[in-house]
Amino acid sequence: MSIPLPVGKLPAEDLADLLSRYARVDERVVVGPGIGADATAIEFGDRVLVAKTDPITFATDEIGWYAVNVNANDVACLGATPRWFLATLLLPAGLADQSLAEHIFAQLSAACRALGVSLCGGHTEITYGLQRPIVVGQMLGEVARDDLVMPGGAQVGDVVVLTKGIAVEATAIIARERGLELTARFPAEFLARCRDFLRRPGISVVRDAQIATACACVHAMHDPTEGGLATGLWELAQAAGVGLLVDQEQITVLPETEALCAEFGLDPLGVIASGALLIVVAHQDGERVVARLQEAGIAARIIGRVVEPGAGVLLKLSRRFRNLREGQIREFPRFPRDEITRLFE
Repeated sequence: MSIPLPVGKLPAEDLADLLSRYARVDERVVVGPGIGADATAIEFGDRVLVAKTDPITFATDEIGWYAVNVNANDVACLGATPRWFLATLLLPAGLADQSLAEHIFAQLSAACRALGVSLCGGHTEITYGLQRPIVVGQMLGEVARDDLVMPGGAQVGDVVVLTKGIAVEATAIIARERGLELTARFPAEFLARCRDFLRRPGISVVRDAQIATACACVHAMHDPTEGGLATGLWELAQAAGVGLLVDQEQITVLPETEALCAEFGLDPLGVIASGALLIVVAHQDGERVVARLQEAGIAARIIGRVVEPGAGVLLKLSRRFRNLREGQIREFPRFPRDEITRLFE
């Protein structure tokens, strides 16, 4: 009997093998399937259609808001403007009623309005065998051909900027999904603030991406989602065939995130991280991008640089993270599955 796969993303090596054997694209597909390529881009003359599909499977509260924003994020990472959204809504048989359906539709509508996106189609059904609702979203966007940001564009010598902080999405999910048991350990106002991470600092990186592309020639962008910052960095490096050296001291972990992850023994580096954006630009553009983001009220830091292929993804340790040997360099942690899955076992 074959070994069952763990909950979470299909292992990268398995996915790469399947894509190499089954994915076929025509000459108009300028960004096709691959590790670190979270959206596709298709040429239409001097314009490019960017398309993304992603399900929401961990969160149940505000599932519609998650679905719109996580799909819009990947469209924005290619430099495109999100325009049109379709949703497949699967409701659990025996557990769903009309009020649940309306609640999710209202969330989808509000999230689309906030981004200037049209909710223009999809499918809804009551589905056997589910324990909670699932939304599978598809976001379409567009960009001028010359402004398309390729996912594999990182170059040796570039710097890597991180916005907001890691595990913003995880903080909101933990507070919303495990709120009852947390009330005995944390003040109500603290948990309310954590739940509101969905909107403040927010899981959308569309504005982050637009600010970056407006002030610099962006070589690549990637939003770390499942598998957290760790998986996002490995995917970014693999897409470009480069190495990365990341300074742990510069990685922002918000205090709310640190507290909730510690409560459940989760590593912030490997927990679902929508809300952060990785931006790769030339060394001379890094500080300007950080300054423009900060002027717009978006926290940002240079956390590392792109190094030679073959180096892998490396982490310079910091005592701030209770490492014993500050300054030591080791391979960045890898997580076979997102840390958040441990909450749902």
